Amino acid sequence: MPKIKNLEELKKLREKSISETSARKEGKFRVIIGLGTCGIAAGGRKIMEAAMEEIAKRGLKDVSVETTGCIGMCQNEPLMDIVRPGEPRVTYGNLKPEDVPRIIADHLVNGNVVGEKVIGRPE
Repeated sequence: MPKIKNLEELKKLREKSISETSARKEGKFRVIIGLGTCGIAAGGRKIMEAAMEEIAKRGLKDVSVETTGCIGMCQNEPLMDIVRPGEPRVTYGNLKPEDVPRIIADHLVNGNVVGEKVIGRPE
């Protein structure tokens, strides 16, 4: 993150943070990427880049992309959770960047869980 040089830049950063936080509270779609040390080592940053690229390519505006630390499933990293409003969280694991567009298209956009990549989901 670049240094904040003046009060105006600080105010813009504050507004952006408030907007992103409120997006999480307003029932928007959420994509959560595991970026603890284990997630980073396993390629989590590439998963995040692929997710952000696919979301931008599709012009999806009601999606919040977030990060989380280690959740104790290091053997399944990199991890990505999809949360659709009113539905339980689904955790995908052992991902490669090329898996991300399909998960975004099938699950996030169309509501169809990509079963072969799921490693956790409430019953």
